[in-house]
Amino acid sequence: MDSIIVNKVADSGIITLNLEQYIPSADLIATFDLKPFLFKEMIVKEKDFRQFVTEHDWQQYEGKHVAVVCTADAIIPMWAYMLVASSLHPFANNVYFGTEDALLQHLILKSIEEISVEEYIDKRVVIKGCGDRSLPEAAFVAITQKLRPVVKSLMYGEPCSTVPVFKRK
Repeated sequence: MDSIIVNKVADSGIITLNLEQYIPSADLIATFDLKPFLFKEMIVKEKDFRQFVTEHDWQQYEGKHVAVVCTADAIIPMWAYMLVASSLHPFANNVYFGTEDALLQHLILKSIEEISVEEYIDKRVVIKGCGDRSLPEAAFVAITQKLRPVVKSLMYGEPCSTVPVFKRK
């Protein structure tokens, strides 16, 4: 009894898309927190803050995506954020106001937006469900919006066990 084992998943023509590939490397992400540079971690003293900005080593953010936050419960004048953003600009790839998680979501969504849909036209696509890194729900919503108009079918999970999301009739 010579039976040939056929990998039906491999022969199905299904394209698996792993959204983890759009997560930037952790060494390219940095957070800049204004809290340590506030007087008593509560107040921006303009003269001291400007001195800090002048003396700070901004080169440590070279080539990085930087989330700018203030973890203190303080009222920060807008010019302080602007001053930090202006100082980061020559070095950082991207300056974003918000948490590191919000920055990661922003970068992932930006990458999804830039995907060319050409290779997915009339294809059966599975969005990989399990992975090593956590992805925001927004990434799955964005990829659905991006691919639904062009794919033959869209699924979630693994090629051997998918959840149907959309099928063109």
